[in-house]
Amino acid sequence: MAESHPAADHPAAPLTDHRADHLADALPDPVAGATVDEAVFALRPDYRVVLLAVDGLEPGPSDAVGEALLRRAEASARELLAERRVEDVEHVAAWRQAYRSFGAKPQRTRNSLESLMRRAASGLPRVNRLTDLYNAISVLHRIPLGGEDLMHYVGPPRLIRSTGTEPFATTADGVSVIETPPVGEVVWCDDAGVTCRRWNWRQSLRTRLREDTTAALFILDVLEPVTDAAALAAAAELLDQLPGRALRTTQRLIGRPHPHGVRHG
Repeated sequence: MAESHPAADHPAAPLTDHRADHLADALPDPVAGATVDEAVFALRPDYRVVLLAVDGLEPGPSDAVGEALLRRAEASARELLAERRVEDVEHVAAWRQAYRSFGAKPQRTRNSLESLMRRAASGLPRVNRLTDLYNAISVLHRIPLGGEDLMHYVGPPRLIRSTGTEPFATTADGVSVIETPPVGEVVWCDDAGVTCRRWNWRQSLRTRLREDTTAALFILDVLEPVTDAAALAAAAELLDQLPGRALRTTQRLIGRPHPHGVRHG
């Protein structure tokens, strides 16, 4: 592994307007109380996360803007994979190692970046306006990236190792079911349960983005070789692409605290 350079935790910036002259009342800051458990940092000391909350989005079905960005991402992935296997891409390899660290089998449950990279040859999925944009940015920047509907979130986001009791809303054979992850699995959760299993493998039905989502939390999971600057650049490009004339945003970068500092989050 490359030399680790833990990121200092940058407190959530005040809600700011983006391409807006006036703003409606904002949601409470959803990232100020976000935490990453020390047990997760113990698995991967190089882990960092960029949390980007955006209110005032203009959702909808897939559109021309998303289509252009997805085509650009597909071309980028095809070029990269013309000379190597997906699992040999260092960004993907890092996440495979991270999955093994908590007992997951990466050849069976793939991280979200690898899943998208493998689909690039035949075409990335077209889901809806917001999901298409963050999927494209994920592939272009080689960073697992997820989006959550803040109107269905309960409390702040937390990345933990599961106790085995947190509920997870999903489907099995086309039927909605509630599952619980195994003890020790790395999961994103809120006060109501798991919002994403195995770090960035599968999102909950409860909080996934919809065609009527107007407030979203975007989660950029980061391991080396990705730098803090590269992760923030990915978040900036995503924000530039998001639709909305009166966007209100807040952003936070969380990394493992320096040994002499106080735990952040």
